[in-house]
Amino acid sequence: MNKLEESSTISNFQLADNIEPFAQQESTLRSEVEKALRRYFQHIDDEPVTDLHQMVMSEVEAPLIEAVMRYTGNNQSKASIMLGINRGTLRTKLKHYGLL
Repeated sequence: MNKLEESSTISNFQLADNIEPFAQQESTLRSEVEKALRRYFQHIDDEPVTDLHQMVMSEVEAPLIEAVMRYTGNNQSKASIMLGINRGTLRTKLKHYGLL
C-alpha cells in the first residue's frame, strides 16, 4: 500500500456546520492561499525569508498530486492528462514527494 492509499485527509476544506448559510462566504483556493500567507507573514516577524516560492509550490503541489492520483485510481496516464503535465514529469514528482 502506498501513501496515496493510506491518506484520507481531504476533508480539510469543509465549512463548519454551525455557520448559517447566508453568512457563509465562498472560499476559493486563491482566498485560502492569501489567508495562509497573511498568517505566515504575521508569524515570521523580522526573520529573513528565502525560497518562499518553492515552499508554497511544494505545499500546494503535493496534496494536488495526491488528490488527483486518488481521483484517477492511481492511473498515472489519466493523472498526467488531468494535471496537464508529462507522465514522466508526474513520476518524478511522485518520487520527489514520496508518493510512489
